[in-house]
Amino acid sequence: MNIEFAASMMCANYACLKDEITALEQGGIDAFHIDIMDGMFVSNFGMGIHDLKYIRSATEKSVECHLMIQEPSRYIDLFVQCGVNVLYIHPESEYHTSTTLQKIIEHGIIPAIAINPGTSIESILELLNIVKRVLVMSVNPGHAGQIYLPYVHKKICKLLALRDEYGFEVYWDGHGSRENVKKYAPLGVKGFVLGTAALFGHDKSYKEILSELREH
Repeated sequence: MNIEFAASMMCANYACLKDEITALEQGGIDAFHIDIMDGMFVSNFGMGIHDLKYIRSATEKSVECHLMIQEPSRYIDLFVQCGVNVLYIHPESEYHTSTTLQKIIEHGIIPAIAINPGTSIESILELLNIVKRVLVMSVNPGHAGQIYLPYVHKKICKLLALRDEYGFEVYWDGHGSRENVKKYAPLGVKGFVLGTAALFGHDKSYKEILSELREH
């Protein structure tokens, strides 16, 4: 089973960030996940442009940005210049979401949306014609270490049923625990953002953790 794992870099140890990146690469991580927050769309401030630029310069792996900001259309060019591979935006973050996604496509970046636990599938149905990825938030966005919201299960099942018709893949963000990976990967979830629930702050090496997560 070909599962993709992205490291949630807001959970990394910034006292030795280069070492963290190297250890994650050697451990088999597939991508680096950067959370950008503006304190308005969510009640927190996340990583900054300098963090993004450094991580991009330090790895050849895919770098994906999750934009938890108001009016992301104003900043697409900035993130393009930073060399990101994937851009996740929230449908609620601006009025003309489809226009912003089209702009992302025109820059050759993978267009993607992130949907909150309270966002209905019906409200984003037309956007599924445009995007290549849907990142399902299994927690409310803005803070690491939150508890999984079980009602998200129905949303994931609905999305998986639509996946082939619209041509997108389903990804997971929020409490990406070992248990959730082993439950949802076989159902068809393509990738998981890993933070403190499974990857960071544990006694095992990243290589040990990622190897165990891939054993299904």
